[in-house]
Amino acid sequence: MIYPEISPIIFEIGPLKVRWYGLMYVIGYGFAYWLLRRRAQLREDWTAKDVEDLIFYGAIGVIVGGRLGYVLFYQFELFLDDPLYLFKLTQGGMSFHGGLIGVLFAIGWFARKQARAYFDVADYLVPGVPLGLLFGRIGNFINGELWGKPTTVPWGFEVNGQRLHASQLYEAFLEGLVLFVVLWLFTSKSRPRMAASGLFLLLYGVFRFAVEFVRVPDEHLKYLALDWVTMGQVLSSPMIVTGLALLIMAYRRSPDASQEVTT
Repeated sequence: MIYPEISPIIFEIGPLKVRWYGLMYVIGYGFAYWLLRRRAQLREDWTAKDVEDLIFYGAIGVIVGGRLGYVLFYQFELFLDDPLYLFKLTQGGMSFHGGLIGVLFAIGWFARKQARAYFDVADYLVPGVPLGLLFGRIGNFINGELWGKPTTVPWGFEVNGQRLHASQLYEAFLEGLVLFVVLWLFTSKSRPRMAASGLFLLLYGVFRFAVEFVRVPDEHLKYLALDWVTMGQVLSSPMIVTGLALLIMAYRRSPDASQEVTT
């Protein structure tokens, strides 16, 4: 397959440029809101207004954390040379792991304002996250960034005379579609507190760690160790460990406690 070289800009009106990548974020937030609001209709402890506020806090966490994470994890030297690089949004991009940290803080902020338990909020939110990841990775594909390694597989894409793994689409499928289906089905029944959050962290970490084997590491970072360890794998490893720990703690609680919260 030949990569179609899609323009990252949908249209321009004077200085305003509407980009596919930004549109993918909007679609992702829209799906998350729609799905979580549908689920709120089946529960007494969540309202449509609660979902609106949660999506708002989460969006702030994604944007602020994602940008900070990208600059600190991937472009720290540029930041040291020019601290204003942090605000040059048209240069560089966003980091999922930074966005995740931002969302963790946003959940805490929302939970405190609502007087809810932290993991009650987190468990409710995580089923709405993967479709945002799906559309975000499609945005990466449209932008022609984050390509995988050269390959001979028939589903590779011809890019500048090379056949490459479309690692963006692999991530869209695994971290987006597959993770969404698993979490949505998992949370359709009552689960122990922390279980949904743990499953999200575990599966995302495993999927991302695996795809990194066929994804080209950032040029300025290259491999961090052993000629195969990437920054994405380093950042995903704590997610796997934390996800396992949360699942173990969730299911080791007493039977009565495991019925306190439904997701």
